[in-house]
Amino acid sequence: MEQGSYLVIDEKVLPEVYQKVVLAASLLESGQAASTSEAVKLAGISRSVYYKYKDAVFPYAKKEERGILTVQAMLTDKPGVLVGLLTVFYEAGANILTVNQNIPVKGRAFVSVSARVGKMQLSPGALLEKLRDLSGVIKIDSIID
Repeated sequence: MEQGSYLVIDEKVLPEVYQKVVLAASLLESGQAASTSEAVKLAGISRSVYYKYKDAVFPYAKKEERGILTVQAMLTDKPGVLVGLLTVFYEAGANILTVNQNIPVKGRAFVSVSARVGKMQLSPGALLEKLRDLSGVIKIDSIID
């Protein structure tokens, strides 16, 4: 089967039904609607219209708005070190998605933090530099999705 091609079109020039399909999908995804029937009713479209377009119409999110940075850090096991690390993310405007910390061994703790960084005031590289400069940070590695 041949893969389709995509177009990016300003929603203002499209029929309103496409926006309503996106709205219904958003209501379902966010949990604001418990079922497809409820979502289409709230969006003002029929179930058949929703099912006709649900796999073909979706909002476009710019890559930089979706970007996720995962930082893996080795921290010293001292009060305030993790809070300091998370504060740098907060001050940069990153949206923290997950924080995982292992039990400290020999005075060191492995921590993984994933954050959405598309709307940060800092570049991911500048954020990493700030994290490396923190007291109690032994090592930092990162992955940008």
